[in-house]
Amino acid sequence: MLKTTLINAVKAGASELTRFFNKSFTVSNKQGINNLVTEADHASEKAILELIKKEFPDHYILSEEAGEIIQDSNYKWIIDPIDGTVNFAHGIPICCVSIAIEHRGEIIMASVYNPNLNELFFAEKGEGAMLNEKTIKVSEKINVINACLVTGFPYTYLDMPNGPLQVFERFIRKGVPVRRLGSAAIDLCWVAAGRFDGFYEHKLEA
Repeated sequence: MLKTTLINAVKAGASELTRFFNKSFTVSNKQGINNLVTEADHASEKAILELIKKEFPDHYILSEEAGEIIQDSNYKWIIDPIDGTVNFAHGIPICCVSIAIEHRGEIIMASVYNPNLNELFFAEKGEGAMLNEKTIKVSEKINVINACLVTGFPYTYLDMPNGPLQVFERFIRKGVPVRRLGSAAIDLCWVAAGRFDGFYEHKLEA
């Protein structure tokens, strides 16, 4: 029941991404010029919350826009209705819905869905990870110099000592390819699928 609801929830949120993608919608700023929230974020969140509340009305929910819906439960749903909102707002198809389920303080199940590429990732504790119901695995590379990495830059901390720009420069000067997709959830899923060999980001808020 948990898995079914989780998959249905990411699909419900993703249907709102599809409805708004490359259309006109309202955009506002949260805490910085490029920290955006769109009409689609709220629509996706609403669709997700309605589904979860219907199936598990007593579960605790933590969602990026709505905040906490506190319940006395051992289960917590952690929701990002759109990860990669800047990409979404500019019509770049690297964005997704990301939902995890926590039980007694431990993540037991999660799903990430990018409807633009029709890629649905799912993982369950102890059972590995899947992409569109096929098992995936990480790269076997262990040496950074031979790796292809992916990263993200925070909205702040860019000028901190040994911060994102300095680390990025060191990799580039050594000839290590580093990419920036704009969605940490997709970054991590692509590492899980072996497309990238590793991921790093300073001050990432999960």
